[in-house]
Amino acid sequence: MLGEDLPERIQQVQARIAEAALRVGRSPETVTLVAVSKTHPPELVALALDLGLQHFGENRVEEALPKMEAVAALRPAARPCWHMIGHVQRRKAAEVLDFTLIHSLDRLPLAYKLNDLAEGLGIRIPVLLECNISGEKNKYGFPLAGWETEAPILETFFKAVELLLELPALELCGLMTMAPIVEEAEQARPYFASLRALREVLRERFPMVDWRELSMGMTDDFEVAVEEGATLVRIGRALFGPREETA
Repeated sequence: MLGEDLPERIQQVQARIAEAALRVGRSPETVTLVAVSKTHPPELVALALDLGLQHFGENRVEEALPKMEAVAALRPAARPCWHMIGHVQRRKAAEVLDFTLIHSLDRLPLAYKLNDLAEGLGIRIPVLLECNISGEKNKYGFPLAGWETEAPILETFFKAVELLLELPALELCGLMTMAPIVEEAEQARPYFASLRALREVLRERFPMVDWRELSMGMTDDFEVAVEEGATLVRIGRALFGPREETA
């Protein structure tokens, strides 16, 4: 039966988030659970909505858009928040304008395109800046590995932020990162701590920006991310089980 263990899975994940938050003196309400629904059917998202989840993450617009329409048809009274958490190709920028939050703004050309499209529609787009803290070549994001000790890296990022602040249709809301795949969750802590420290530096340099969100942590490391200040955790497998195969 589709999603028969979903209620228990949701309860377990929410409890783990709460426990991690309380360990460091945070309110669990400061952490938003983004259920990563990529590869899973709209019927499962509809069930998750029935069980109280509100935020859903997708990483491919070609999969997300028909799913969003299907969920709206299944639950017309619901108002889910859709998060784009995957890499956005510039040619597909127009297709992500309806998302509640884009986690993966990773380069200036995409920012210019999104801004132009949004200005034409008279809207503002909330975005997070994706930061490649680990320096892995297979990851997207503004290159920020070693920013704590390499001043040119930080200055280059500052210049990018200055240019982003000139784009009136983009609302900078915070930062996102992905930690490397590690054997133990604790090994991801330095990357999450680095992103949190980077946010504090940005708050001092650009106090006109809220920088309220830190999107970090997934199924294998979200408790450590919460302890390090995550406000958005992107969790798929712990909620929905293994990804369903796509053609």
